[in-house]
Amino acid sequence: MHNHAQEQTILVLNSGSSSLKFGLFAEAGGGGNNDGSDNETLLLAGAAEGIGRDDGSLRVKTPDGRVLLQQKQTLESQTDALQKLSQVLTQQHHARPAAVGHRVVHGGPHLRTHQRITGDVRRQLRDALHFAPLHIPPALALIDEATQIFGDATHFACFDTAFHATLPPRAAQLALPRRYAQAGVIRYGFHGLSYESLVRQLGAALPRRAVFAHLGNGSSVCALLDGQSVDTSMGLTPTGGIPMGTRCGDLDPGVLLYLMRAEQLDADALETLLNRYGGLAGYSDGESDMQALEKRAAAGDARASLALDVFATAVRKTIGGYAALLGGIDLLVFTGGIGEHSAPVRRLVCEGLAFMGLVENDPAGKVRVLQTEEEKQIARHCRALMRSGAG
Repeated sequence: MHNHAQEQTILVLNSGSSSLKFGLFAEAGGGGNNDGSDNETLLLAGAAEGIGRDDGSLRVKTPDGRVLLQQKQTLESQTDALQKLSQVLTQQHHARPAAVGHRVVHGGPHLRTHQRITGDVRRQLRDALHFAPLHIPPALALIDEATQIFGDATHFACFDTAFHATLPPRAAQLALPRRYAQAGVIRYGFHGLSYESLVRQLGAALPRRAVFAHLGNGSSVCALLDGQSVDTSMGLTPTGGIPMGTRCGDLDPGVLLYLMRAEQLDADALETLLNRYGGLAGYSDGESDMQALEKRAAAGDARASLALDVFATAVRKTIGGYAALLGGIDLLVFTGGIGEHSAPVRRLVCEGLAFMGLVENDPAGKVRVLQTEEEKQIARHCRALMRSGAG
């Protein structure tokens, strides 16, 4: 095993509710390239799944798919997962990471740029708790734990909302009295790191008018003009927009009032209903997995078919709206777990878009499927921040 001790490696942590994905990146050619060329190389990738359950697992692979570690183990918490990960890095003779990059879904109103994590940033994250009660507490806990375990590294936060800081007022402001916008109640938009990675991959091939659809367990669509976000389907929170695996997407606000009055649901009960039991799971009696829904639909299950139809139609209507906003679409890109792997969903979405020249398996290249590179994008930001002296 060659010695990685001289490398300035960057560890990227991407935490979900019960999972922790990570990637360890080094600079190809030993660094020093200030020409902005893309030279982050993945050394190791992996995931801790089932954190907090007794069927947990930890998997670490090399970029070419060689499994270095695959074990069933009970992972009590994110801390537990991080400690195991730290041991694996040592066993593989990798130097301690020089930086750790954290994906933060929502940073609230004041944290809209990727930056070094300081005591002040932590405070602002804590203050933004109400904007993302599902996402900010675990993100903060992970940052605290990682700071203890990788104490000698510089820690950076990369925000999924940062890419959408370019939204014009007509997209960002909600139809409420202006004092709410001043308090940070606006459309933030999410999946920004995924969208940034697509912009980066496309480079000069990105046309003036583009629509990106990140379809996965969480799904959103983004309208881009000259590579900048001008509108996106998620809103104040990642619950808005198109119906998703277990999230309802946009609802008539009157539905919430009805539920509060008729069923006496409080904020916590509403949050659980809208985020855990809505979306595709709501239509199909609890099934949120797209592959399972496709199988059921193919076998004649009407509820699964309806879930697929609703999902694809919502994506298609959003794309249609963005065509009107942009004055046409030169490129449609699918990404995310469903966007990359589900041909039936892509076909359903593109049905009815042929009048705009958007057809699935398009020989003209106006519809493309690209793999999202969120972790790599975070590594790029960390490297750039380290260079600029922010580290």
